[in-house]
Amino acid sequence: MKIVILSRNPRLYSTRRLVEAGEKRKHEMIVVDHSKCDIVIEKSNPKVYYKGKSLEGIDAIIPRIGASITFYGTAVIRQFEVMGVFSTTSSQALIQSRDKLQSMQVLAKSGVGMPKTAFTNNSRNVEEVVKKVGGTPCIIKLLEGTQGLGVVLAETKSAAVSVLEAFHGLNARVIVQEFIAESKGADLRAFVVDGNVVGAMKRQGKEGEFRSNLHRGGTAELFELTEDEENAALKAAKALKLGVCGVDMLQSNSGPMIMEVNSSPGLEGIELATKKDVAKSIIRYIERNVN
Repeated sequence: MKIVILSRNPRLYSTRRLVEAGEKRKHEMIVVDHSKCDIVIEKSNPKVYYKGKSLEGIDAIIPRIGASITFYGTAVIRQFEVMGVFSTTSSQALIQSRDKLQSMQVLAKSGVGMPKTAFTNNSRNVEEVVKKVGGTPCIIKLLEGTQGLGVVLAETKSAAVSVLEAFHGLNARVIVQEFIAESKGADLRAFVVDGNVVGAMKRQGKEGEFRSNLHRGGTAELFELTEDEENAALKAAKALKLGVCGVDMLQSNSGPMIMEVNSSPGLEGIELATKKDVAKSIIRYIERNVN
């Protein structure tokens, strides 16, 4: 098969591993910078051009779309879908997962556990919003934040009000979430491929840091999920219609709490922690779904 990886940097660990895994299984792997693609929309003849050449005979794509280019990356995925090309992440699933507010509404409807979350467009109502999630401490998140950026722990009511008023003053959209103290700065990531958890790790934030993101200095280790945690991860992936994703959850006294579902999860942390060939699982997913 001819498989395209939509990635802006061929040197990234995830991109290199996918190329390696695909070539081991005798596929032709092509890395394409989606930000440099041109889309030609024409009746019965849709095309994607890269570096002046039409991309022809593509069997599948693996989107690795960064948050800063979601709109254009989604348009490229959609164009391939119009051309009848299989995508490990659909354009609609990517859009929905990138919208933190929408994804949390979908997850809540699916019945998975999640921290109580509040959203308001009224900057004069911030104290009431904080009260609705159980008061302080609470978490305040930018809806457009990634990798732990734009996430603030407000330990007092006055701090929460100040942060919310500052964000609203900048016309930034934020959500307020219940703080799960018993998680102790750690979370779980379950890596889901085609309806199966292929690996899981526990991420621990560095001392004094409530965010466990590896990009913020956190550490990761192999973790065996409980049945409830695995079921929650699979339910979340299914609700958001994601064939490949990283499901982040907290361990709480009332069971697993889904924090976020990442539609372009990195492979480095999960492969190093679990010693599993996750890239191969993604290639096998493609093989099962491409006729």
